[in-house]
Amino acid sequence: MKTNNCQVAIVGGGPSGLAVASGLAEAGVDDVVVLEREADAGGIPRHCGHSPFGLREFHRVMSGPVYTRRLKRQAEDYGARVWTGATVTEIGANRKLTLSTNDGMQSLSAEKIVICTGNRETPRSARLVSGSRPLGIVTTGALQSMVYLKHRLPFKRPLIIGSELVSFSALLTCRHAGIKPVAMIDTNPRVTVWKAAVLLPRLLGTRLLLNTSLEEIRGQERVDSATIRDAAGELTSLECDGVIFSGNFVAESSLIRSSHLALDARSGGPVVDQYGRCSDRDYFACGNLLHPVDTAGWCWAEGMRTAAYVNASLGGELTQSDRMLEIESSSPSIKYFTPQRIALPETLTDRKHPGLQIRFSDNLPGRLVLRDETSDLIARSIRARPERRVLLPLPSGDRLSACKSLSLEFLPA
Repeated sequence: MKTNNCQVAIVGGGPSGLAVASGLAEAGVDDVVVLEREADAGGIPRHCGHSPFGLREFHRVMSGPVYTRRLKRQAEDYGARVWTGATVTEIGANRKLTLSTNDGMQSLSAEKIVICTGNRETPRSARLVSGSRPLGIVTTGALQSMVYLKHRLPFKRPLIIGSELVSFSALLTCRHAGIKPVAMIDTNPRVTVWKAAVLLPRLLGTRLLLNTSLEEIRGQERVDSATIRDAAGELTSLECDGVIFSGNFVAESSLIRSSHLALDARSGGPVVDQYGRCSDRDYFACGNLLHPVDTAGWCWAEGMRTAAYVNASLGGELTQSDRMLEIESSSPSIKYFTPQRIALPETLTDRKHPGLQIRFSDNLPGRLVLRDETSDLIARSIRARPERRVLLPLPSGDRLSACKSLSLEFLPA
């Protein structure tokens, strides 16, 4: 097996991974390598032919493919190497990665490794939808790959399941291809994204049905109809020739699960501290692997912050103390939060990290509280909504150093 070496290896060439590479290379880190299993880097935006991308990063509106080409070019211009067709098959405990490449199996050793494998949509099989198994059932990612990369039309009148941001991306993809969805449905009483987003399906002539679930898919060779159930329990048959399962993202953490790194049961990603360091401090993680799902711009910004943390770690500027404050939570409304632990004492006094990022599974008002063993440290009154990001700042490093434990709770109003 051929053995290679580099200073920093980045697993995943999406917006967060390319941002880490750009930030490190620009800061003068000599040998940065991005490992991307696909034939081209860019992640999900690579096959999102619509806008808007790039406002946060380049201050202009771009389509997904243009945006990802710009990210890759920027990383390479700074001096990072992007290896495509390189699939990481194993994460070793000795800062070594095993790769499957077009030239066979290889290994790569690095001083620091950053994992940016992103997330994936939940397909039909994991959603336990009954019925037959005809052609025409896809996720949004598969649809966009067919339309933008392979220039194929999988159907003409599909049913869209979900109302997350990616569901509206599916609508735009259908519009680009001349596909006219029969409806968009969601089990929740309101759309998961911003309320104003309901205008898009109306403008495109697509019915938006809330409090509605998919019960069955029917068809022989291809989908010919679907049975849906409304809030009153009434069943209706919709004629359609396809079904798009959108959203319901989960962390792409198969490498973490088979490695020595600690896994967070709530998010499905690795356990990290406020710097994005995993349980093995030579490994970092960032992007949608930690919080499925955020926009490309948010992941890019997080990648730039992580680059600064990795660079500080290379210089021995991050705390190496074994003292960790584990954050516990017993609130059923909290879906997950990141980071899950705080390394003490804090060594970056400018506090570049945004604090706790929290996601909820319920739609209700309440009070979000971060507590130590004696008192409330931070408290906010919020309206929790499914899949909405909530940021909660952390107390000062001196205040955290006096704590023995931390708990995060959501108290419904």
